Order: sequence, then C-alpha cells, then structure tokens
Amino acid sequence: MSRQDINRSGEMEVFVSVVERGGFSAAAMARRMTPSAVSKLVARLETRLGARLVNRSTRRLQLTPEGCAFYERSIAILADIAEAERQASTGEQASGRIRINTSGSFGNHVLAPLVPAFMALHPAVTLDISHTDRIVDLMEERADVAIRAGPLKNSSLIARKLGATGKIIVASPDYLSGHGKPHTAADLRRHCRIGFSYTRATEGWPLREDGETVMIPITPGVQVGDGEAMRHLALSGAGLARLAAFTVRADIDAGRLVPVLEEANPGDLEEFYAVYMGQGGPLPARVRALLDFLVSHVRF
Repeated sequence: MSRQDINRSGEMEVFVSVVERGGFSAAAMARRMTPSAVSKLVARLETRLGARLVNRSTRRLQLTPEGCAFYERSIAILADIAEAERQASTGEQASGRIRINTSGSFGNHVLAPLVPAFMALHPAVTLDISHTDRIVDLMEERADVAIRAGPLKNSSLIARKLGATGKIIVASPDYLSGHGKPHTAADLRRHCRIGFSYTRATEGWPLREDGETVMIPITPGVQVGDGEAMRHLALSGAGLARLAAFTVRADIDAGRLVPVLEEANPGDLEEFYAVYMGQGGPLPARVRALLDFLVSHVRF
C-alpha cells in the first residue's frame, strides 16, 4: 500500500478509541468494527511506524511511551481536522462573550498585551476576564476558559498547552542593601521569604547544591494569595520571592528587582494550559477562536 493510500486520520481515530475505551473490543463496538479488525489495524500501524504503541495482556492494555506520544499528537491532529471542517462547512463567525479566569500574573503580564490583537481579529467578541490564583470550578464560575499552571487533574476537562516559563528568586535593591544578598541555600534561613497562602503542588524552593537539585523548605515571613501581590511585596522590599520569569522580567530589566541565587537555579519549568470543558458537543466558535489564538500567540 502506498503512502497516499493510507488513511492516517482513520487510523488515528481507531487508535484513540482503543486508548480511551480501554481495549480492542470496546473500541470495535464504538467504531462498528470487529475486534480482530481493530487489532490488525493497530498492528499495521505499529509496523509502519516501527514502534510498539501498546503492550497487550489478557486483562488490560497499557500504552508504551511511544504510544502515549502518538495518542497525544493524534488528539491534537484530529481536533485540528475537526476545526478545519467546521470552519469550511459553516463559516461560523466568532461572536459573543467569553468568560476567562486566570491568575493575576498571567492576566497582567501575558494575556493583557494580547487582548488588542485578539479583539482586532474578532470584533464581535467581548471578553470578561477575572483574576484569581484559586483553582475554580468552571461550571460554578460560568467560565468558558481557565488559564492555569501545572498538570491537568480533572478528567472532565480538556487542556491545551500554552507554553512553559522558568522561575526566578528576586528581591528589591533596597531589601538586598539592608539584608545582604544570599549566596547559598543555607543563607535563605536569615532572609524573609514571601510565600503563597494556598497549598501548591510543590512546597518549597528547588535549588542546585553540589550538583543535585534539593527542595529547600520555605517558612514564609509573609504569605499572599496571588503572584501579583507577591511581586508587589518584593518590589516594596518585604523579602525574597520566587516567581515566574514573565512576572518579573520587566522589573529586572528596569532594575526594580534583582535575581538572586541564579547559580543555584535548577532551571525547572512551570507549564501553562488553557483549560475548558470537554463535554456537550462542539465548542462555540468564540471559544475555539480564543484557544487557537492563545496557542499561536502566547510566548514566555
């Protein structure tokens, strides 16, 4: 069979069904195929790709690392195909209100500068933006899209990755002139550290020591509920803060904040996602337009 004769999107659809339904028989029922036909299709796909995608057993099906990567890319490609078909068939225009929930830091430093360009492209759309670092229930808050850092936990939601940013420990020049500049992780004990008042996935600051990354527990002298409040406290000289690079880049360039312990920075990245409900049929054109715009334009 020539490459032109291969129905790649059809293969992807079947493979995605196998993964999401947990096996060949369930996927076959959903696709109106026989289990043997589904099994043979996946086997042909693996042979063509030169990689095993699933490990089969009598009880369950487990994806290989290659299978996980192929599944994620298949989801994205099939979504793009569906979007292209919707736009071509309906010519639907994006219009109406989009409710966006995001952190103050992302909203002020990343989203706000992009709003004029988005509104110029979609003049029939209105934006309703609310800022909070608290994880919200999209249905309860009536939000169309939430922009959040970290991995997706709720399986009823769908996430599109926007990018990743580094983290930087910073302090104001006034604070450093009065308290000195820390040079080692041990030095942090004598400094005021500004922390978050809510539970985070990682409690502490990762730093490099003797070639290894160690987590330094942080007992903050001041706690706040959002990144923008933390930034302003650092600017006022209240202490050290560890923040996303995009939050403090302009302050560092202007000399309002100074990076510290950069030689011990492990280079860890914080990923950001646009999260939306995946139930209830096709997305409204206004939401699809926003998601596509963010994926294309957000830069850290």
